[in-house]
Amino acid sequence: MKKHSEIEQLLEIMAQLRNPKQGCEWDLKQSYQTIVPHTLEEAYEVADVIERRAWDELPAELGDLLFQIVFYCQLAKEEGRFDFGDVVLQLNEKLVSRHPHVFTDATTTGDEQANWEARKQQERQNREQNSVLDDIPVGFPSLSRAHKVQKRAASVGFDWDNLNDVADKVTEELNEVMEEVEAEKTSQARLEEEVGDLLFSVVNLSRHLKVNPEQALRLATNKFERRFRKVEKSVEADGQEMKLLSLEVLDEYWEQAKKH
Repeated sequence: MKKHSEIEQLLEIMAQLRNPKQGCEWDLKQSYQTIVPHTLEEAYEVADVIERRAWDELPAELGDLLFQIVFYCQLAKEEGRFDFGDVVLQLNEKLVSRHPHVFTDATTTGDEQANWEARKQQERQNREQNSVLDDIPVGFPSLSRAHKVQKRAASVGFDWDNLNDVADKVTEELNEVMEEVEAEKTSQARLEEEVGDLLFSVVNLSRHLKVNPEQALRLATNKFERRFRKVEKSVEADGQEMKLLSLEVLDEYWEQAKKH
């Protein structure tokens, strides 16, 4: 029996799943578009395992994510577009070209993040584009996409120079939200627009503080969830029902949860 590497075996398994005669009915029905939601889900599950530090679960979750890539490659191979080897080849070439200080005798300024961005910018210029924003995926989570758009605009000089100006913009946008709320006739469409501007300005503030907004909000949500669950348990332990308690009482439970 021929000995295969694990990668070769994986690619053969994927090909068999897509075999028109003996493959899996579900896999045969899939397309690039139908797999995307699964890809996003698997990526978030990897992030979840890392945040929970559940290291024993990480190999399986990374495997699920790798399977998504292999699936796309199988579809492309069937259409004669490219295969897994092409993906790996392009990745290798990109990594080497973006790290000349590691793989060649070239010297750098020492700011590796700036050098990385500069090389990415050069790669974008080598492709025909109408805007520096052209290749930012519209399917990104909203916070991540806002962060990416702002970074790309900043790369060509369109950015605030002073952190105080950025913070003032957040305050300005918050005031505009409240002005719309307090207007004699509130427009839901305008309110949505103003809240969007506020969120965008908060993302800008986080970017200037070198904080990833998606990560920060995820951690804040997780923290809220932990504390809220403690409140639920405490209220239940006291024989109470949350919806019957006043906000003042619930706030006392909340403060207790924060202390723990």
